[in-house]
Amino acid sequence: MKRHIIYILAILGFIVPSADCRATDIIEQADSAYTADDFATAARLYTEAIDSIGSSATLYYNLGNAYYRMGNLGKAIVNYERSLRLDPTNQDARENLAFVNARITDQIGDSGTFLSNTVDNIVASAHPDTWGLIALSSFILMLGAIALYVFASNVAIRKTGFFGGLILLAVTIIANILAFRGAGKAQSHTTAIVIEPSTILSTSPRQPKDRSEEAFLLHEGTKVEILDSVAVPADTTGRKWYDVSVDNSHRAWISSDAIEKI
Repeated sequence: MKRHIIYILAILGFIVPSADCRATDIIEQADSAYTADDFATAARLYTEAIDSIGSSATLYYNLGNAYYRMGNLGKAIVNYERSLRLDPTNQDARENLAFVNARITDQIGDSGTFLSNTVDNIVASAHPDTWGLIALSSFILMLGAIALYVFASNVAIRKTGFFGGLILLAVTIIANILAFRGAGKAQSHTTAIVIEPSTILSTSPRQPKDRSEEAFLLHEGTKVEILDSVAVPADTTGRKWYDVSVDNSHRAWISSDAIEKI
């Protein structure tokens, strides 16, 4: 029995490294294709690498670059956004995303509230794990401040412990809120990007029958927030219609074919 176990472990030992080596080979081939200006091949290989080894901020960033060089702004934005979800500190992805967003046709209005947008900007400045670490560190320091207040005999030290504990309690609560909000946004699938060159949104969950059912026109690269979805029973392709919000003033229905979720 032990010999059989050893054989199995030996086989697994060969399988795992070979899978890693294959993924590394794919990435190297993708890098070579990108360097050779064969961006379509690079995009296909980066996608294959992601399918093989899982999500990676670097691979999504490289895939975004390949799509941008192909002129596919929508898919470039999708992958830059995915990269930033995994690593909000990826400055290259953030700068490229801002550059591509400046080149899209639709310049949408304000979305959300000033407070929610401010919180989201703060959340996006660090990884959720970082906010969690800050919360844990603040909590530990708060316990130390409480100990000072309880056990110190000097009045000045006790005051320092008391007010320091209050401040650290606030930091702990805020950091926890930011960590949970960041984790929630990273796992959310309610945000999408228009990937069609242009698409007409509808006032109802179906293809507009006439001009009266046409809501407005969106172009490639525009971000939308998915609020609801409706399947079309007669559609054998499995296409859905999404109720989306573009900004605080624009809301309509869009076909699932026209967008890709981040």
